[in-house]
Amino acid sequence: MNATTTRGALLAALACVLVGGSFTANSVLGDYPYAGGQFLRYGLACLLLFPVAGKDAADRLRALTLRQWVRLALLAAVGMVGFNLAVIAAERTAEPAVPGVFVGCAPVAVAVLVPLLDGRRPQRAVLYGASLVAVGAFTVQGWGRTDGAGIAFSVCALAGEVGFAVLAVPVLRPLGPRLLSATVCVVAAAESAAVGLLADGAGWLRRPDGAETAALLWQAVVVTVVGFVCWYIGMQRIGAERATLFSGLIPVAAACTAPLVGTGSYGPAQAAGSALVGLGVAFGSGALRRAGRGRRVPGRAFRGNGRPESPGVRVPERPE
Repeated sequence: MNATTTRGALLAALACVLVGGSFTANSVLGDYPYAGGQFLRYGLACLLLFPVAGKDAADRLRALTLRQWVRLALLAAVGMVGFNLAVIAAERTAEPAVPGVFVGCAPVAVAVLVPLLDGRRPQRAVLYGASLVAVGAFTVQGWGRTDGAGIAFSVCALAGEVGFAVLAVPVLRPLGPRLLSATVCVVAAAESAAVGLLADGAGWLRRPDGAETAALLWQAVVVTVVGFVCWYIGMQRIGAERATLFSGLIPVAAACTAPLVGTGSYGPAQAAGSALVGLGVAFGSGALRRAGRGRRVPGRAFRGNGRPESPGVRVPERPE
């Protein structure tokens, strides 16, 4: 694994660990209006992201086609606003582990969908690694009480997690990680405001208290600004299939941090699941095979979409 792919893997892993560790912040926001909280989170994040999006950000946005803008709107609606809504709806009639198990299957879905949409066959090693990650995520979380509605909304949460990766692939190259993150945050903030006005009327937004303010700041600055940029840089460097393998670290991080705040425990099942996730990531990313060979095959680098490039051909990328 060369320096580019190693850095991409580390950034994707960091992004997923931050998301997993954010579950504590979510518990603090249980009484805050959902749409209002998402509006504040994404609104603050876009204000922080646009100044570092690049001097040519306006030109890149003007160059987008209508189809690309529609894709960005879907990315925000499905992968951000819709995903969070689905998780909340699922947890009304199901224990949190249930949507977590479904979301843990995202690496398998992405490992199949991204190659097919790109006109190629799924890579067997990535698919096997994704399956190990999904089994590991299930082992970490276990299974909980649920009903038909809980399962249906958990499937919607899985679709949101998959959409967050798949829908971003065609717009990541023209926008770059920072501008893409800033743009989808603007769109998600607008969509959250619309949902709030329709669902909650005048009560969709209120002044948060101290604990809620801290939680919203954590979600906006750390999880969204840092996490989104790291995630999309990782996708750009190692491809969506390999980057999504690291989403298995989300339940692992949640399980590791739960004992710190007294909301859970870390036992043998969590340790075994964490080991399976680590093995799946290592196998699917190719780290085990490269370690076994002891050297890198010359002239082979991976494009942003996960395909090996031809020898001597470098795919141009936007600055990070």
